[in-house]
Amino acid sequence: MIIYQASKTEFLHHTLRDDIEDIVLRHVRHAGVAGGGESEVRSWRSSLFEMAKVLQDEEIPDDAGIAIEYQLPSSSQRIDFMITGEDETGSPKVVIIELKQWSSSRYSSKDGIVWARRGGRNAEIEGPHPSYQAWSYAARLEDLNAAVHEQGIRLQPCAYLHNHPRDGQIDHPHYEPHIQRAPLFLKSDKEKLSRFISKHVRRGDRLKSLYAIEHGRIQPSKSLVDYVASLMQGKSEFVLIDQQKVVYESILQIEARSEEKKQVVIVQGGPGTGKSVLAINLLAALIGRQRNARYVTKNRAPREVFQAKLTGTFTKTRIGNLFSGSGAFTKDESDTYDILLVDEAHRLNEKSGLYRNEGENQVLEIIRSARCTVFFTDDDQRVTIFDIGHTEELRRHARRLGAEITELALTSQFRCNGSEGYLAWLENTLGIRPTANQMLDPSEYDFRVFDNPAEMHDLIAAKNQANNRSRVVAGYCWPWPSKNNPEAWDIRLPQFDYQKRWNLSTDGSLWIVKPGSVQEVGCIHTCQGLELDYVGVIIGNDLAFRNGQIVTDPTQRASSDQSVRGLKKMVREDPERARELGDLIIKNTYRTLMTRGMKGCYVYCTDKALADYLRSRLSTTLEPTSVVSLEDSNVVPLRQITEPKRQNSMAALPLIDIKMAAGAFSDIQALEEAANQWLEPPDWVTPQPGLFVAQVVGESMSRRIPNGSWCLFRANPSGTRQGKVVIVQHRSIDDPETGGKYTIKVYSSEKTINPDGSWQHEQIVLHPDSLQPGYEPIVIHREAAGDDFMIVAELLTVLDNEA
Repeated sequence: MIIYQASKTEFLHHTLRDDIEDIVLRHVRHAGVAGGGESEVRSWRSSLFEMAKVLQDEEIPDDAGIAIEYQLPSSSQRIDFMITGEDETGSPKVVIIELKQWSSSRYSSKDGIVWARRGGRNAEIEGPHPSYQAWSYAARLEDLNAAVHEQGIRLQPCAYLHNHPRDGQIDHPHYEPHIQRAPLFLKSDKEKLSRFISKHVRRGDRLKSLYAIEHGRIQPSKSLVDYVASLMQGKSEFVLIDQQKVVYESILQIEARSEEKKQVVIVQGGPGTGKSVLAINLLAALIGRQRNARYVTKNRAPREVFQAKLTGTFTKTRIGNLFSGSGAFTKDESDTYDILLVDEAHRLNEKSGLYRNEGENQVLEIIRSARCTVFFTDDDQRVTIFDIGHTEELRRHARRLGAEITELALTSQFRCNGSEGYLAWLENTLGIRPTANQMLDPSEYDFRVFDNPAEMHDLIAAKNQANNRSRVVAGYCWPWPSKNNPEAWDIRLPQFDYQKRWNLSTDGSLWIVKPGSVQEVGCIHTCQGLELDYVGVIIGNDLAFRNGQIVTDPTQRASSDQSVRGLKKMVREDPERARELGDLIIKNTYRTLMTRGMKGCYVYCTDKALADYLRSRLSTTLEPTSVVSLEDSNVVPLRQITEPKRQNSMAALPLIDIKMAAGAFSDIQALEEAANQWLEPPDWVTPQPGLFVAQVVGESMSRRIPNGSWCLFRANPSGTRQGKVVIVQHRSIDDPETGGKYTIKVYSSEKTINPDGSWQHEQIVLHPDSLQPGYEPIVIHREAAGDDFMIVAELLTVLDNEA
């Protein structure tokens, strides 16, 4: 919908001789759309007058089309200003201009985001950079308006901040990629903007492009379809398995029936059953069928993380137009969309908007807005008092709107090592529901209770080295001072010298995938719907163990936590309901946090009695977890594997004392017999014959191998050894650090090639690589490099930071 459209001549007349803001206001009221408040009218008066100055340039054709306040398809967002015509080749062209009255702004390190006072005298808030905003509007129009891609209308976005000086903030180099796509014009750039417009709009088009855009069908362009299809290729984490595939095909069939009758699909699934993977696959498939589809969540985190995973970048891309918040449908007409895929539907709220004062009911509005709506929900993941998206509420509104309801279920477990027993144990242990799983066998799922949060966090950080899929989260029991003071610490446990910051400021919703953010701590609002390999959970004072049972205390939540906002009032009005709701929210929060890890969950409890209780629920038939002594290094411990487990095909690596076993490396069986014990391998290591762990003592290789490090070796290596770190055994070696006829050094050799193509060593040099002076190479000449010389193993990696 275009609120105002005219030729350039008519627009100048309305602006310079009449009151353009009154004319636009009349159009807004006639169209029956929201807007037209006092501040918006003031902005029209100011910005449109400045645009009139720009358009007075004679190089801009008089019959160019002018559009003000064009509402984007399937969106409440509007393009401020458009100029249409033809370029120098005669092709239709539209210049899109984002107008801002800002006189100042402040750089943000987040991609495409800037701090500014938006809406008058309000405090600064973060929001889209004007260049990004203009580009995103153009991308949405190009991808979803059939007239644009079918008629070859070319779009050129830009931004004009007529009050804003050039100050290194709004035009910071960080924003250069966005400014290149949508040029930024500031206070002194009126003439530059005039030349920019005249370059792109050489002739008028008698409003033809405006008419085509306003009446264009909402349909994904072929380029968008191809783009989404390319993003899905090769993404193994989005492959559908078993039940996921069945539900996927069922939903595609149901969507095809929605042209005849409104459809609502409710997909129930617990943590780790693949709801989000299914939703992303459906989005790609439906866009491929040129359906007007959107992926919807209340929380921003899943949307931004999946965009980053699909595109392989943290920067803003066109795929963002396919993702939407749950509050974007308050004013949509019936069946605006073909299908809406609502992930984490249990998190839907009744009201929308920053102050929860907009709309009627998110569930109702979403169902009304689409011919087919798919809700992915888990009734046991309600974590705030505002969450309303439980199954019965979804059914109620579907029936109210006359929709045909289909209910499907996902039960196969892909998280928590596929252990449905862990989920049942957790629900029983937290007192959510009684199950038969009263004890947990840690061999089924790596669950550990720590007495020191720093040790737990260090282990998570080490696990994260493998693939950036491990993080620490916590109950929201600590305030957020770092929001206003980036140097402040949020979570402080001084008795352990532990202090960390919430992730909420720096990386925002992308915290869970941003490299380096493992040193921060996440909360329920930034990890729900997402999964990790290993999760560390700090359980705060809101959950404790007293008199033989789990107890909850909502008053221990931080004042900045919105999850329990309003609970105090409920206590006065209905104390029993408030108690039950607070208990449910806290237990569901920790259930959700403790099921983020696919491979393991490590826990620290501020309440020691709770830690003891959790330990008491672990199987006592197993030998207690033991670790390799790491002497004076900060190496992460490797868990020992008992012989019965190893015999039962559990993956394990032998731990070898090189001094005692140096003569056994030539035979794999002898090497295994020399093992002192067996260890759980790091996540990225696949055990195979010849791999072993050993400790390296001494300083001769300290640049690569710190003294006391535990390392992974391969016995009897094949191929070239040149430049590799190897264990060498020879009668002439008398290494004082290793105490035997072997040494660990960097290998190099000089060879002589014979006429028949064979070769022989002239000499072998074993180089130290130390941070300390005084270590000399060991040189073994040809005559000494006989049968007594042996490369027994090669170093693969130091495990200190990898375990």
